[in-house]
Amino acid sequence: MTQPAVQEGSPNTRYLQFSALIAASIAIWWRPLLATARLALSSDAHTHILLVVPISLALIYLACRGSVPEARRSPSGIYLLAIALLLRLFVMWSALPLSTNDRVSLSMFGLVVSWLGSVLVCFGMETLRSLLFPLCFLVLVVPYPDRVLTGVVEFLQNSSAWATEFLFRLAHVPVTRDGILLSIPGLDIEVAQECSSIRSSMMLLLITLVLAHVFLNSWWRKILLVLAVVPLSVVKNAIRIFTIGELGTRVDPSYLDGRLHRNGGIVFLSFAVLAVILLLWVLRRREVADAQG
Repeated sequence: MTQPAVQEGSPNTRYLQFSALIAASIAIWWRPLLATARLALSSDAHTHILLVVPISLALIYLACRGSVPEARRSPSGIYLLAIALLLRLFVMWSALPLSTNDRVSLSMFGLVVSWLGSVLVCFGMETLRSLLFPLCFLVLVVPYPDRVLTGVVEFLQNSSAWATEFLFRLAHVPVTRDGILLSIPGLDIEVAQECSSIRSSMMLLLITLVLAHVFLNSWWRKILLVLAVVPLSVVKNAIRIFTIGELGTRVDPSYLDGRLHRNGGIVFLSFAVLAVILLLWVLRRREVADAQG
């Protein structure tokens, strides 16, 4: 049964109450917030976290410039606030053998739940629905739990090694592969964790999510565009490894440890973004044609 929404207080009062709830959440979750900021500044797998809140706020601002439903309080938000607080207390006092990263992940998930609850309490369900994407986008501030991070990195390593082997064979370069180790004449290449491209892959995911939300309407087209991130992440990394390997063995060995190797991720990320934009253009055209037909 849905609970009745209640019209209470002026807009200024609701904004003050919302600000107080956000300030309280920051005070309660300041340790996980600090730990997450440190992770984002030190770990390639979590760099994207630095962009999540600014992007979410920008999307909320753009949405609020349009038609936003009249704010009506929803008491159901109190349940989310209670769940978030219980999760925070569980992480603080639990005797379970959780790693530091897992504790931070659980705590940050609780923080996001508390933000959703704050929106519900102060502005109601209709506002939450109208801002659903930018609010759910905040889930990306939650750091990977250890097992998830390990699984994602291993997937990218193995998939990139397989795709790179395919490119070498396509270029008629003799190559053998043993797991994530590739051998070509004059060079052994290990697709290590640092070469998994998880940072650029997460950046690509953020970009694609925003583009899908802004330019597409149908859910299946949005899902299709976002799913394209997986093969594109693998392909862009394979092209990077293949390019550096070929330049290092055929042109100049300095390419193997040069600027392209250390800082060239943005170049190959750009190609992947262009591919996403091209696919978006095709999906958008079909969407407009279907709407007109």
